[in-house]
Amino acid sequence: MPEIDLIPAWAEECLNLEREALALSWYDNQVVPGLLRTERYAEAVFRNRVPVFSEEKAALQTAGRLERREILHRPEPPTIGFVVWEPVLMLQLLDDERHAEQLRHLRARAALPDICLQVPPLNHRTHAGLDGPFTLLETPDYQRVACSEFQRGSLLVSDPDEVSILAQKYAMLRAQALGPEDTVGLLGRLLGEQ
Repeated sequence: MPEIDLIPAWAEECLNLEREALALSWYDNQVVPGLLRTERYAEAVFRNRVPVFSEEKAALQTAGRLERREILHRPEPPTIGFVVWEPVLMLQLLDDERHAEQLRHLRARAALPDICLQVPPLNHRTHAGLDGPFTLLETPDYQRVACSEFQRGSLLVSDPDEVSILAQKYAMLRAQALGPEDTVGLLGRLLGEQ
């Protein structure tokens, strides 16, 4: 039986585009986006994988995920917007202390000038992103593409009509979400500080 490549060619293309992007607009309704994960949270995500990774593969995947965060520290980092659905912030993959560490990490990242973090609240009756996570990317040559996440990987979306639909969804998600300051306040409440 052939082994499935952990990072198929099309997923690798999404990663390469992410590394070079001028702007990223990231939406997730399942887990904290990779660029915002603490090491412990990244490990927990890979520990919950089915079928289970070996310790070695889990460590490699975690290291790769953490390496991707270097995008945030480029000399000229991309402008990045994150929209993360509130249940993701309440999903407790870690013990109380490590969960709080992840929430504090999110709050610290939200304070950076080139990052905008917004949360669509759980109690809203409208939600434009129920179909799943995706990322919009602006390439160095000002082209817009998207990577759509699914169970076994990512799909590169370059068709302008499809990218436009995802851009419309992202715009609606931002409109439905709390503003950046209210998002920081929500993180404080989840941490029990307010």
